[in-house]
Amino acid sequence: MIKFSTYRASEADELAGLLAEAFTRRDPPAVAVGLTLPEFESFVRLLCPKAAAQELTIVARSAETGEMIGALLTEDWASPAPEGMDRLGPKFDPIFDILGQLDADYRVGRTVREGDTLHLFLLGVTQHFAGRGVAQGLVATCLAHGAARKYRAAITEATSKTSQHVFRKQGFVERVRRSYQDHRFDGRNFFAAIADQGGPILMEKQLAP
Repeated sequence: MIKFSTYRASEADELAGLLAEAFTRRDPPAVAVGLTLPEFESFVRLLCPKAAAQELTIVARSAETGEMIGALLTEDWASPAPEGMDRLGPKFDPIFDILGQLDADYRVGRTVREGDTLHLFLLGVTQHFAGRGVAQGLVATCLAHGAARKYRAAITEATSKTSQHVFRKQGFVERVRRSYQDHRFDGRNFFAAIADQGGPILMEKQLAP
């Protein structure tokens, strides 16, 4: 049995470790640029204070052992990025660039207001619980929680075919797409090795009022 709950500040170590393990091993862009566990953990730790304050992030635990087995880091899309993002190191730059292009295209003609849109952006599940519905449960719980707090929409940048499948099953639809094969940053194609993944997709779901 799996229990879902809202992330608390005391869970920062577990959250950072779980997401770093999941992304450095299985997220195509993170693997392509060679992000290490410590580097990704540092990234997640920058996000933890806001996650605790906003109470939008959902974690999953095994009811038998209490182990954290999955997490979906979520924020209010209108909220600013935490301080320190510019000091994460150059490996993150190509990833932030291609995802930033998705966001910029989506924002054209839209007004982003606080309390309106959820941003689901780091979804991870431990390897030994993969394929057991944890990711689907995290997304469904996150959307229900956000809807209860009067959020009207949710967006995500799905970076792999696996995550795109998860979000499509939860009713997300494609809005903007980029190509790993065609992307260049500082004249280099950092994502050539993952061209078979197609590219990241910004997906959206309207939440019931």
